[in-house]
Amino acid sequence: MKKTTVSLGATFGRLMTALNYGLIILLCLSIILPTLNILALSLNVGSDAAKGGIYLWPRIFTLDNFKEVFKQSNIVNAFFISIFRTVLGTLLSVILTAMAAYALKSKTMPGQKQLTFFVFFTMLFSGGLIPYYILLKELHLTNSIWVYIIPALYSVWNMMIMRSFFDQTPEGLEEAARIDGCSDLGIFFRIILPTSKPVIATISLFNAVGHWNDWFTGSFYVRDQGMKPLSTVLQEMLTKQQALTDTLMSSTGAIQMQMLDKIQVTGTSLKMATIIIVVTPIVIVYPFLQKYFAKGVMIGSMKE
Repeated sequence: MKKTTVSLGATFGRLMTALNYGLIILLCLSIILPTLNILALSLNVGSDAAKGGIYLWPRIFTLDNFKEVFKQSNIVNAFFISIFRTVLGTLLSVILTAMAAYALKSKTMPGQKQLTFFVFFTMLFSGGLIPYYILLKELHLTNSIWVYIIPALYSVWNMMIMRSFFDQTPEGLEEAARIDGCSDLGIFFRIILPTSKPVIATISLFNAVGHWNDWFTGSFYVRDQGMKPLSTVLQEMLTKQQALTDTLMSSTGAIQMQMLDKIQVTGTSLKMATIIIVVTPIVIVYPFLQKYFAKGVMIGSMKE
């Protein structure tokens, strides 16, 4: 009887292992196949891509989609603006968010519970787009490079994650530092930050991806073409190209159909090229933060 139970348990374990491997393989395929399709479309002639179909390699190879992107006169300037806002915005946001999280974790701070509720309350409700625009305009942030950085300096959600992580720091470390004459600021920079690399890497990645992919701010709050980031420039270029393609495809005349067949770049192929361009920097950076990112998500989002 005992041998039968052990045999059934071993068989069940092998089945579960096989099921887990199968699910992992399906998950990998669900990520890899669409990515290969996007890459194939970005390297394919636009008129051919408009015919539809799913394929993993270009049917008619071309680099015209990428050439069209880099042909924009302000693409280099937009690229550097994106780098500037991503690096500076992430650095300042992580430092200020960490300082706020460290302050709110202190149970001896007067009004700590009330202040925490007030901060959390701001995450639940928004003032609306029009009041927000008026506020930015009154602060002279519209049409300025600082509109990308100052409003995004602080995130309540990221602060909550950091606070949960800081709560796990042994109180003995802070007490020992205070006995040695270390101030709260010294404890923060010498003990809290060095022992919080996982959550710092996680929050840094969240901020960097948010800054790099944000096209909304540049579209609504910045009119100067020389101050728009890469994501906004690509979005505007894509919108114009998609409108042209849709106009030709909706036409039924022979001349329009001939023009469509000769188009090397369409809205669909250009869209895939912009996806590759925007995603590539994040894909390059992510492996360097992966070991910290996984740990930061697991530990920083829960309390023991």
